[in-house]
Amino acid sequence: MEKSPEEVHPVKVFGWAATDTSGTLSPFKFSRRATGDKDVKLKILYCGICHSDLHQLKNEWGISKYPMVPGHEIVGEVTEVGSKVEKFKLGDKAGVGCLVGSCRSCENCSNDIENYCSKGIATYSAMYHDGTPTYGGYSDIIVVDEHFVVRVPENMPLAAAAPLLCAGITTYSPLRYFGLDKPGLHVGVVGLGGLGHVGVKFAKALGVKVTVISTSQSKQKEAIERLGADSFLISSDPDQLQAAMGTMDGILDTVAATHPVLPLIGLLKTNGKLIMLGVVAKPLDLPVFPLLMGRKLVAGSGIGGMKETQEMIDFAAKHNITADIEVIPMDYVNTAMERLAKADVKYRFVIDVAKTLKPNE
Repeated sequence: MEKSPEEVHPVKVFGWAATDTSGTLSPFKFSRRATGDKDVKLKILYCGICHSDLHQLKNEWGISKYPMVPGHEIVGEVTEVGSKVEKFKLGDKAGVGCLVGSCRSCENCSNDIENYCSKGIATYSAMYHDGTPTYGGYSDIIVVDEHFVVRVPENMPLAAAAPLLCAGITTYSPLRYFGLDKPGLHVGVVGLGGLGHVGVKFAKALGVKVTVISTSQSKQKEAIERLGADSFLISSDPDQLQAAMGTMDGILDTVAATHPVLPLIGLLKTNGKLIMLGVVAKPLDLPVFPLLMGRKLVAGSGIGGMKETQEMIDFAAKHNITADIEVIPMDYVNTAMERLAKADVKYRFVIDVAKTLKPNE
């Protein structure tokens, strides 16, 4: 006999959801599945607000499903484990990033890059294996297959660790994969926001020289004195661009708005690599001739696989890398989204779910 929805998803959960493209979030009651053999159940403590949450809430990518409970920078405490769970025990601190499922059998999954699985399942606004929608971390409980859960090292401050599960792995992975992790190399980071600021920290911890590339002169002091960048370049200043031509081994471009890439290609050395990390909605104007004349590469990179995500957070703990955050209560979330749209945050909002999400709202 077929199980009722209440039997399949008996775990009562409370969160905040958007119900349409206005993106306005409000209290929302829903349910999650019971803890399966290989599942881990987390009491969510903190959840970061990613810029992609804002895009998804307003359906700017055309793939949103409503009602939507956003959030894929989740840190919590393990409250229940399935009978076949091997990596976690009750009371462990754990994290969930952008993925909660994949096919586990394709070439990408076999090579520990589940993030590129064609059947990958996003933490929210997607469909799970059982045909039910996925809901994210703006909620009090989540149940996830242990393969898609990472251990959060004991010494990490949990709130500031949460954004690493998206922003951290998004910058760490390309630094490693494209070989921009060797002492003595010179790496540019375009944009000093949620992604960019942790990109600077990881690059410096890997021993490379870092130049922050920004349109905003006001960020220079912050970039050098607080985040440890070696130099700062105003991307709208022709003289500064000319002086830095052909000096960089690679560039992480974290900007999600339409912007010219020709000046960035000019900054690269021969064999240099421009890695696109920001989701730019409209096609960019990409001139080919400058690529040919320096055997230069323009590539993309999206988050990372689970093995690498664990490696990233362990590396971050070892080198004391966390995100710079502003902790907010749950009921501030709509104001936070308005501020995020104006880049009015240094550099990541994190919701204090455990202390401020009240089920009687």
